[in-house]
Amino acid sequence: MKVVVAGGGWAGCASAYFASKAGAEVILVEKTDLLLGTGLVGGIMRNNGRYTAAEEAIALGGGDIFRVIESVARHRDINFPGHSHALLYDVQRIERVVRRCLEEQGVKIVFRTLIKGAAVHDRGIEHVVTSTDEVIPGDVFIDATGTAGPINNCIKYGTGCAMCILRCPSFGSRVSLTALAGVKEIKAGEGTHQFEAMSGSCKLDKKSLSKSLVKELDRNGVVIIPLPEQYHKKGSLRRKACQQYTMEEYAANLIILDTGHAKLMTPFFPIENLRELEGFREARYADPYSGGQGNSVRFMAMAPCDDYLRVNGIKNLFCAGEKTGPLVGHTEAIITGMLAGDNAVRLAKGMAMRVLPTELALGDLISFMHNEIKTEEGLQRKYTFSGSVYFERMIKKGMYTTDRKAVREKVRKLGLSRYFQ
Repeated sequence: MKVVVAGGGWAGCASAYFASKAGAEVILVEKTDLLLGTGLVGGIMRNNGRYTAAEEAIALGGGDIFRVIESVARHRDINFPGHSHALLYDVQRIERVVRRCLEEQGVKIVFRTLIKGAAVHDRGIEHVVTSTDEVIPGDVFIDATGTAGPINNCIKYGTGCAMCILRCPSFGSRVSLTALAGVKEIKAGEGTHQFEAMSGSCKLDKKSLSKSLVKELDRNGVVIIPLPEQYHKKGSLRRKACQQYTMEEYAANLIILDTGHAKLMTPFFPIENLRELEGFREARYADPYSGGQGNSVRFMAMAPCDDYLRVNGIKNLFCAGEKTGPLVGHTEAIITGMLAGDNAVRLAKGMAMRVLPTELALGDLISFMHNEIKTEEGLQRKYTFSGSVYFERMIKKGMYTTDRKAVREKVRKLGLSRYFQ
């Protein structure tokens, strides 16, 4: 069995790892020179319902990825407005440990390579063609190319290329495997209301901040600084992909988390205003470099798929992460990657594919999101375990818990322990 994964963000890495763990030969094709994509500047895990989701995934046999993340944790069990018991991983150390994890599992990683073509026959992909004209055949394919870019979209829907961690000018714009296979994607602005959104945070170089501010960040993991009223940022918060942070506290304060960089929880903030605040006199953006005026634009092109995460119309193509719909977050990307990788191998083996049961938050999120985005209103929302409409649903349904034993027992009673083996 040969599984080809396009895209090396959290979703692609999880897809590749669990497909390999299930017995496939796996090739992961990544356009840049680093894995994890936005995971290189994210760093937030286990906040709110993501705690429950992570424990469900671990009980299902998916603990390997979470143990790798926790090996580079900077802070555990921290609270910040609207969020509890968060884990912050070190964004400057995470890529190497994930890369090592995949390599030790036997995943072949091809860097600096875009997939530019797909040969489709009888509703299935036979092979893909790379930007170096290499032909890569496969039994099953997984699209984890994400939804940010190309540059034209950041110009049209944002404030231009923000020079973000995705580095399109250097490595080329995102190319969707789903689109290459001839499937019509769900695109912002094409017969629908606008649903694109800016990435939700910026990173400041900690060395550019005052020593006292850095000391507080290192000690507590979070710093909250009240803003002068003229700098309140309600307008920019409405454009965030991470709608769980569109709260008054985020408009009236600078909320900064320590992820190795100083993570500023707003899509952008004018540098001249930032430098007027105590502790920020020499502040400098680390990502995106244009964080003073904009950020990358996401959710531009999603793949129509079912709850198995198989792309509609192509019998051997799955998707993961933001390609599955307007999901936000690393945990959400990892979960969909786990399922896509597992189902890819099951399809290749001639076994029945599986959906995650809705008794678990993991399965309920996928099912709920896919039902909601059938409507224009639902398509404009973003779905995450950590806040907004889906976390509210978790609470209402009694799914949210931080009791690890209760989660493991629930999974055991469902007969799903070691689901991902």
